[in-house]
Amino acid sequence: MTDGNETGYLVVRNDEDQYSIWREGRDLPPGWHAEGTTGTRQECLDHIGRVWTDMRPRSLRERMAASAG
Repeated sequence: MTDGNETGYLVVRNDEDQYSIWREGRDLPPGWHAEGTTGTRQECLDHIGRVWTDMRPRSLRERMAASAG
């Protein structure tokens, strides 16, 4: 019996560069793509914590950069 923290998760990212975790072996929801990282639930969450440093959606970041430039 597993507690949900063992291997079997992957990091997914959508077109807005937002991250989440998803159980391996399940179909990804529309608009989400495997990012390449797999591991335990905690390993995946730790990875997201390291790489997702700007929580703003990509479209907002691009709009803000365009208006600033």
